[in-house]
Amino acid sequence: MLSSIHYLIRSRVDGQYLVARAKTSPQENEIQYLLVFKESFDALSYLNTHAPDLANQFSVESLPPTQLKGVLQRWGFVGIGVVNDPLEPRIQFVSV
Repeated sequence: MLSSIHYLIRSRVDGQYLVARAKTSPQENEIQYLLVFKESFDALSYLNTHAPDLANQFSVESLPPTQLKGVLQRWGFVGIGVVNDPLEPRIQFVSV
């Protein structure tokens, strides 16, 4: 999985990446997982299925595996969420 190109969804408005947010308990801070897609058309399908009114406010970026760790550290993500099925969606979470 870390040897292939990843596709990310990024806001054209503020530059934020599309993430999955979770709270493990009410006292703890929110943690974020960067959502990544295996193909660019999967990312577009995800947007068109779950946010058709907002899809034009986002773009799909490709990211080589050599840059993934830097993005995770720079933005403070705890891991990635690999979207296996953009229509349902089925997401596999991986912490780093």
